[in-house]
Amino acid sequence: MPGLEDLYREIILDHYRNPRNRGELPVPPAERFEGFNPLCGDEIILFLEVRDGRVEDLRIAGQGCSISQSSASMMSGAVKGKTVDEARALIRAFKSMMSIHEARLDSDGEPEDGGADGSAAGSGETPPLGDLEALQGVVKFPVRIKCATLSWNTLDQGLTAAEAGAG
Repeated sequence: MPGLEDLYREIILDHYRNPRNRGELPVPPAERFEGFNPLCGDEIILFLEVRDGRVEDLRIAGQGCSISQSSASMMSGAVKGKTVDEARALIRAFKSMMSIHEARLDSDGEPEDGGADGSAAGSGETPPLGDLEALQGVVKFPVRIKCATLSWNTLDQGLTAAEAGAG
């Protein structure tokens, strides 16, 4: 479906050229977390402020390929203002979409269901991924999956630390 691929490519490039929530937050009240992909050198620095179980604010810094930086930009917009539980549900849904399940792929490497909800073989409610689905094509290039999930893994680390600090 070339039209859809063009739209997805445009969304990724827009987030790469015009990253959302880029910059730093004062530490504290925010906390700083780093993610690094030693295979390609992608680096994500996440400034995360969680208050009363909600992602109050976050900023992204770092450098890397268009996939890692676009994914970080899209992630920041998707989780800002969400509760920690909602953010974790998005992390699970995104990582599920990034999983390689041969059963999901037809002979052309396209997702069988078009990826409407981004869910894989899981159960439970899957939050809508919206523009994040633009990154679904990354699964065709397994070496790039770590680029796309770097910011999400860093966010997961930050949420775990925030919950541990709140307890």
